[in-house]
Amino acid sequence: MRDKKVQFIVEAAAIAAIYVVLTVVFSAISFGEVQLRFSEALTILPYFTPAAIPGLFVGCLIGNLFGGAIPLDIIFGSLATLIGACGTYALRKNKFLAPVSPIVANTIVVPLVLFYGYGVNVPIPLQMLTVGLGEVLSCGVLGMILLFALEKYRGVIFKRHTA
Repeated sequence: MRDKKVQFIVEAAAIAAIYVVLTVVFSAISFGEVQLRFSEALTILPYFTPAAIPGLFVGCLIGNLFGGAIPLDIIFGSLATLIGACGTYALRKNKFLAPVSPIVANTIVVPLVLFYGYGVNVPIPLQMLTVGLGEVLSCGVLGMILLFALEKYRGVIFKRHTA
């Protein structure tokens, strides 16, 4: 029992660390009304393990903090990633649905944060389009490439958890 808890914590921490590194290293394109967050490709990981849910949330929280985001963005941007991760886990029976929840959550939440938090004077529907396109690229395209690559190693990389 204890080994499973340790495994869960280690997986979550590793995912959080990778998310932070990807967000910070590519910070020039990870923030703003037109953004491509490579770290969002990791939102498909709850398809493999529930440990990815807290890992993605904490990783996004820390990545936003280190990226210089305002408190509103740190909180609500991270919650959007948490909602997306939970949705991915809930939809894990169909791998092709894995990226849908993070795409939808971020497409709705991030433009609202940009408009009300940062005062970006671009109509919210247009911001939803630009953020949504970035999410489709990061979660839908890169995330699915990652999913298919990792699926070959499902039992080796991620151990089965009961959640």
